[in-house]
Amino acid sequence: MKIQLSVIIVNYNGLRFLKECLDSLESKLQLISYEIIILDNNSTDESCSFIKEYYPFVKLLESKTNFGFGKGNNEAVKYASGKHLLLFNNDTILLDDISLAIKTLDENKEIGVIGINMLTAQKKYIPAAGNFPNFKNMLRFVNLLDLGTEFKTGVFSKKHYEVDWLCGSFLLIPKDIYIKIRGFDEDYFMYVEDVDFCKKIADIGLKRVFIPSLNYIHFVGFNKKKNNLLVNGYRIYLKKHYKGLSFYYISLILTLNSFVKKTKSFFLR
Repeated sequence: MKIQLSVIIVNYNGLRFLKECLDSLESKLQLISYEIIILDNNSTDESCSFIKEYYPFVKLLESKTNFGFGKGNNEAVKYASGKHLLLFNNDTILLDDISLAIKTLDENKEIGVIGINMLTAQKKYIPAAGNFPNFKNMLRFVNLLDLGTEFKTGVFSKKHYEVDWLCGSFLLIPKDIYIKIRGFDEDYFMYVEDVDFCKKIADIGLKRVFIPSLNYIHFVGFNKKKNNLLVNGYRIYLKKHYKGLSFYYISLILTLNSFVKKTKSFFLR
């Protein structure tokens, strides 16, 4: 049988999440022909032995170095046989059958990537899409998520929405599109690589679509202590996508953003 979907998971010390993640995929992908490929980024916990013992059907790739998120996905995709790819975080639980999303990709060739509704461990809504960086939103990162009232409240009225970028914890994309854009930019180690990934899809004229009726849980790992990684990620993004005076001015805005965050952190200690 031809494989419809290759699920790609990059794992680093994610043992505590793997059972629920993999069990949810087995449960919700029953109507889809699929494979699961896990690239382990040189974990120091028992992730690999756990996968081998309890999920022998998983294609496990054991890296001797930590590639990070973007390069880890790129390496794993080299072994994928599916028509489509699902890039799925290890700290996630799929809550719905995603046949609808795959059908949407198959029937709409103008769509380059699909994301779905993201929930916390308590099943509370959190935004999974945003705006590309610009002069207005680089001063406050929260503005990157300002897509209107529905995206703030999580109460949606339409079947799907076109957005700039989608959260990297769930990205459903045709494999040929992934190859066409050469996957993730490996200059990013962690954070903002998903924004850049979606920008590359936009640059070849394809839509990024959010489907709110399908859901997954993400045990979100970001916290304020990781702001430096986020700022560094956006510095890489700006170097790639802005030139000349535009790059100079928007970089100043990002520097001001970083300064304000560090100042707040100092006084809140």
